[in-house]
Formats: sequence, structure tokens, C-alpha cells
Amino acid sequence: MARDTSDTTPLTTREELIAWFSAGEKPRERFAIGTEHEKIPFYTEDHAPVPYEGECGIRALLENLGRETGWEPILDAGNIIGLAGQEGGAISIEPGGQFELSGAPLPDVHATVAELDAHLAAVKRAAEPLGIGFLDLGMSPKWTREATPLMPKSRYRIMRNYMPKVGKLGLDMMLRTATVQVNVDFASEADMVRKMRVSLALQPVATALFANSPFTDGRPNGFLSRRSEIWRDTDADRTGMLAFAFDEGFGYEAYVDWLLDVPMYFVKRGETYHDVAGASFRDLMEGRLAALPGERATVSDWANHASTVFPEVRLKRFLEMRGADVGGPAMIAAQSAFWVGLLYDDDALGAAWDLVRGWSACERESIRAAVPRIGLNASIGGRSLGAVAAEALAIARSGLQARARRDGAGRDEAVYLQPLETIVAAGRSRAEERLADYEGPWEKSVEPAFTACIF
Repeated sequence: MARDTSDTTPLTTREELIAWFSAGEKPRERFAIGTEHEKIPFYTEDHAPVPYEGECGIRALLENLGRETGWEPILDAGNIIGLAGQEGGAISIEPGGQFELSGAPLPDVHATVAELDAHLAAVKRAAEPLGIGFLDLGMSPKWTREATPLMPKSRYRIMRNYMPKVGKLGLDMMLRTATVQVNVDFASEADMVRKMRVSLALQPVATALFANSPFTDGRPNGFLSRRSEIWRDTDADRTGMLAFAFDEGFGYEAYVDWLLDVPMYFVKRGETYHDVAGASFRDLMEGRLAALPGERATVSDWANHASTVFPEVRLKRFLEMRGADVGGPAMIAAQSAFWVGLLYDDDALGAAWDLVRGWSACERESIRAAVPRIGLNASIGGRSLGAVAAEALAIARSGLQARARRDGAGRDEAVYLQPLETIVAAGRSRAEERLADYEGPWEKSVEPAFTACIF
């Protein structure tokens, strides 16, 4: 997240919290796509991680990129921690230096691809003079957690202190993983619920299709998506498959009640982040927060709190798909195409719901646990996940063809599904290809990843 929200409007009732989510509803003709991706920087000369400070550090990279793009710097305690574009896009840095583009809301996947191409070209111009490259893997393959640099972002200091109290792998999540996410709109509460349920159920399919984090500490880690497995031992209060989303009557109200039960990380006042980790948002609303007695909740506090939960699908004023490892540009485009095809056409959305509606909560949890290790070889409902993925891709293709959004060459958005269709046809993820490289031409070293797995 590039910048925390600033809106001091008081919040005094639960109904106002619910209304904050419902304000995200849009008419169908205004539906947009927001694509976010992280990439792990490294020095091309020696494959070392990139610290924040120094003539060739992350600060210098952000300054270079600001000059390239003309985007406005985002500051935290005097440190540049991101860039804000005029059309809604932003650059931010994750806790271990992962470089993130939060794309602007755009009308179709073609526009997303154009945005991505322009971004990568600008980043290359900014990074090459500093000797910096970027990995397209979902986890840094070589450096230990201790060797990974820390970024000077106030909210991250609070999170780093809190994470070890609630899970074993939260710091790995913060410092060493990289993802690609797609944000989609909803027209109503009922539309949000349908999309939430379909995308939660199919999130393990996305994890399997995009699995791309098989190395840790310089060797295979036993997983195809170690990034996904890390989330299973990060913080059970704020992660997971949200089984309650499938309960009868689920909607904004139920999500608000869940979010109210999630402990807070911080309260921001002015430029100061107050560490209230573990405290209750209910107490903040009532002015009973021990660390800030008398201080009451604002819209900013609620928006910021909503950004500190990390389920497989996150509700804000849009729905955020969170299950995939990052890959190269074609895989980033494929992630957007997959979810847009499934969720933005009514017939496709109905077919996707028919595909998953018979799965129980136990089956959904079981497949979520199995996929990080065995990917498309997992099974659910008596079917292989590979077969489910093939059907989901066919539905997504039909949805994109029905949208009929065409580029200058007359191609619809379904063209971007091709990398995923190749993976399903071969039954082999990018992670499995990289493991074969490791055992073969890489001669059991991850060093070749720094030339083979780059943007």
C-alpha cells in the first residue's frame, strides 16, 4: 500500500462502518481493473539485496523513477517511500525492498498491459544506472531473512514487532515474498457476495496456476508456492479463506463484524504512527484505547485498518484477489485476464459459481493447505485441481470473449490467458519448470535465477 488514507471524518456507529464498504458500489459500465505487482530488487553485479540508503539504494531508485515519471514523492518521516501518479497509480516499497506498482483503475486488460509495459520501461531506465535488476519470482531465492534489508516505513516497524507474536512466518511474508493482485469492482452487496464466494473458492486454483516460489535460502524449499504456505503461519486472526463468507446472510455487515474482531496495528495522527498493536477498533470508536485515551475513530482509521487484514480475498471498496505468486509480464497480464473473465460477465460468474458451489468449507480448507506443496496435482470434490483449473480457464475465456474488449489488432482480452492454458495443458507450473532447471542446467544452484528469472 503506497499511502495510508487521510480523512478525519469521525466514525461513531457500526452503520457508518458498513456504509464505508457499500460506498464502493459502482454501476457496471464503470467497472475497472486495478493490477498490483511486487518485484524483488537485486544488484546485478553480485546478486546481493538492495538496501534503502546509499548511492545505489532504494531511495536513489525512487528518486530516479520520480524524475522519469514526474510522479509525486510520498514521504514518511522525511524518507521517500513511494510515488503517486496523477491518474491513480502509485509506487510503493514493501518491508524488504520489494518494489510495487499499484496500477490505476483501468477499463480493460489491454490498458493494464499498456500500463505495465510503460512502468517496466521506466523502472528499467531508473534502475540500470544503479546496477539494479528485478526478480520475477514469488520469493527471494537466496538471501536469509536476516540478510534482507529493512525499509524505513513507520507502519512496517510496528508490524515487524507484532508479527512474531502471532505466527512463525510473518517476517518472511513481509521481507521475502512477492505477489500479483487484481482488484475488481462490484455493483451491489449481492454482487459483492457472489464475487467474494467464487473468488475465495477459486483462489487455490490461482495459487496453483501462478506457483513460482520454490527456492529459499539458496535451495529448493519443498513447495511450489512457498509464498502461499507462509501465509498459513503468519497471523490466523487476519488471514485465510473466510469460511463465514459462505454462510447464509453474509454481506457487508458480517465482514465488518469480522474486521472489528481483528486486532489493530496502528493509529495514525498527523505524520505519527502510534503503535496500538493488539488493541480493539471498538475501543477506539468508544474513546477507550489505552494507548490513546480519549482519541476516537475516523474514516482514515477504518480505511487503514481494512488494509491490515490479509485474507485470500480482501474486501475494501473493491475486491482484491490475493492468492498468486508474481511472475513475469505475461503472467501478470494473465492474472488480470483470469479474474476479469470469471467475474465481469454474468454468465461466466454463474458458471464459475456452479463449478464451486458444491464444495464444503472443509474441502476448501483442505485444498488451500495442499496447493502450496503439490499445486495442480491436488484434488477437490473428486476431481484433480488441474481439471478444475481447465474448466475455470474455459469459463474465463468465454467471459472475456463476451466482453469483446478489443485492442488495435482486433484481439479480445482472452489472448492473455494463453500462458495459463499452456500450464494446464502441460500440468506443470512455473515453479516446476524452475525446479527442473535447478536439477539440470543450473547445476543445483539458484544463482542462474538472477539472469533467467528477471523482468
